[in-house]
Amino acid sequence: MKMFRYLLAPILAVGMALPAAAEKIPLDVLSNYINSLKTATTTFKQINGDGTVSTGTLYMHRPGRARFEYAEPDDTLVVAGGSQVAIFDGKSNTGPEQYPLKRTPLSLILARNVNLKNAKMLVAHQAFGQDTVVRAQDPEHPEYGSIDLIFSDNPVRLKEWIINDSGGGSTRVMLNDLQTGVSLRAGLFNITKAIDDRNR
Repeated sequence: MKMFRYLLAPILAVGMALPAAAEKIPLDVLSNYINSLKTATTTFKQINGDGTVSTGTLYMHRPGRARFEYAEPDDTLVVAGGSQVAIFDGKSNTGPEQYPLKRTPLSLILARNVNLKNAKMLVAHQAFGQDTVVRAQDPEHPEYGSIDLIFSDNPVRLKEWIINDSGGGSTRVMLNDLQTGVSLRAGLFNITKAIDDRNR
């Protein structure tokens, strides 16, 4: 589904070609780290499936809420809230395309309780270079795609993810340092408000 190009997207070989050189971080440590991320914000760089590059700012309020504000000239906006994901195309004056959050691999990060040791969810857990890579998917709906979470160690930090869709596309999102425990307005994750704001 091409409309998911900003969120959903087989894995980029460049991000996975490093030789194993370090012990992988245990799954319970990674799960606890994700669950500790109640609120966070960071800037990001995104490599899209067609090779183009986008940048922007991410706001995250777990569980269930995230907002990706893409910088110009892209001007795309993605809002996850109320169990839905809305994708606003910056080049279109039409309303957003909306999908259930649970149909996207991103829901695995935004879940209320992340347990990567769930054997049905876990697809791979490997060390590459100094990083640990975990691939996860919805065990009940693998057709929704998968997500590769890439962590650095000392301290544990989510540094990027790659979202793989069922059509063979992938989107790589590289995060700068996450600022956690921040205060975020509820309106950032309100899709109705976002629609009103874009129509002004």
